[in-house]
Amino acid sequence: MKKLLLILILFAQFPLSAGEAPAEKARGLFLVFGVGPRFPISSFSNQSAFGYGFNVELDYTDNEYLPIFLFTRLGFQQFPGSQTFYESSDYSNYSINSFPLTVGGRYFFAPLLENVVLFMPVVELSAVYNFTQVLHQFKSGTGRSNFVENNSRFGVSGGVGISMFLLEVMATYNYFQSIQYVGIDLKVRLPLYIVF
Repeated sequence: MKKLLLILILFAQFPLSAGEAPAEKARGLFLVFGVGPRFPISSFSNQSAFGYGFNVELDYTDNEYLPIFLFTRLGFQQFPGSQTFYESSDYSNYSINSFPLTVGGRYFFAPLLENVVLFMPVVELSAVYNFTQVLHQFKSGTGRSNFVENNSRFGVSGGVGISMFLLEVMATYNYFQSIQYVGIDLKVRLPLYIVF
């Protein structure tokens, strides 16, 4: 615990020193937790209401790649059916559970503000494997049987955000065949292993 506190204090001192930003000095492995809403778009929004998601991520960087971070992320997301979809169809319940596995890179730009709080623009691009479970439940009297559909899809994701390095807000556009959505995540980055 004392070691983690010392590392956090060291990171807090970076904005006060002249020279490089923390993302340009940090080398090592970081654990990231993210949570936030998911907003279906395009044809996906016809049957799904906005959902939620959370994820766990490992970030890696060293002097060769700075200020680029390589990451892998595992998440869970859920999208319930929309009320208008239920009213205009035979469905009594429709929901999607999604388990995306993401691999990509993140680039930290030079800080916009560094006097009091460090604000760095961030962009990311990634490839995603997405396993989904779709629950289909129908109204009684329709003569249709309920079932669960399992699908696997590959897709891409791109995002922009603002980072204070240990805290980050990221908006991502996620594209899969028949499923497109925008996710907004509040992320917390914790150092696991750092070499200065």
